[in-house]
Amino acid sequence: MERRIVVAGGLLALVLALQAGAQTLYKSTLPDGRVVYGDKPDPAAVKSEPIKPDTKKIGVVPPTSRETATLNELERARLKREGGDSRTRTADEALQKAQAALEAGKEPLPGERTGTAGGASRLNDDYFKRQKKLEDAVENARREVERARSGK
Repeated sequence: MERRIVVAGGLLALVLALQAGAQTLYKSTLPDGRVVYGDKPDPAAVKSEPIKPDTKKIGVVPPTSRETATLNELERARLKREGGDSRTRTADEALQKAQAALEAGKEPLPGERTGTAGGASRLNDDYFKRQKKLEDAVENARREVERARSGK
């Protein structure tokens, strides 16, 4: 905690020194190893050295073309990564829905049973066509998840 205060105080002193123009700033090292910045050397310091802040670049300096290019590259990578994450998440959700629909569709619907001569019933082609569609939907969703995870 003390160190944070010393560092914050040092930064504040540095900012004030920069605003004061070409004023001299002192970096003082105390006996316990802490570093203190100020406009005067600390009397308890083991070592004090004057620092002349560079005041040539006061204010906001626009980024260089290299910094701008790096930032643009990082932004493109972030968008690609997040877009891929979103696509993967969407594909995973679609797979879960398709699997749930397949599981829920196991029970025959009205009209998917045909009576037999012995009084029983059997599943007809409509039931098997519906099951095939549900299984195909699950398989397509699995392929989409694989494509999303591979980035294709």
